Amino acid sequence: NLHKRWKNKQNSVLVFVIFWRINSAWRKLLIHVIAKITTSPGKRQEVLAAFLANVPAVLAEKGCIEYQPVTDSKDATDFQSDIGPDTFIVVEKWATLDDLKAHAKSEHMAAYGAKVRDMIADRAVHVLENVG
Repeated sequence: NLHKRWKNKQNSVLVFVIFWRINSAWRKLLIHVIAKITTSPGKRQEVLAAFLANVPAVLAEKGCIEYQPVTDSKDATDFQSDIGPDTFIVVEKWATLDDLKAHAKSEHMAAYGAKVRDMIADRAVHVLENVG
């Protein structure tokens, strides 16, 4: 019985190591996007409402791993640099660059863009990959 328990623990460790290595390799391939969206004064909530309505369609896209808007933390520490009341950040993760490119050309993104275009003051999109 003790030998059986030891064998099960060995198998569990082996499965964990294999999963960890595959997961680590997969994470190195991810495409990260950080987009800083600044709206016209007082329009952030309206743009966010349109953005949030579009999120389910984006999350259903091939290769979308994460897609969410974030704003300043209300309880942040003194080292935070506020993005401001008219800005939000979009945090995205994609399986491949081709998936991201398809996302950018999707019908629902075109519709979202048309809906909020006149309320956007500035936009900066950073497409990033893992180092190492």
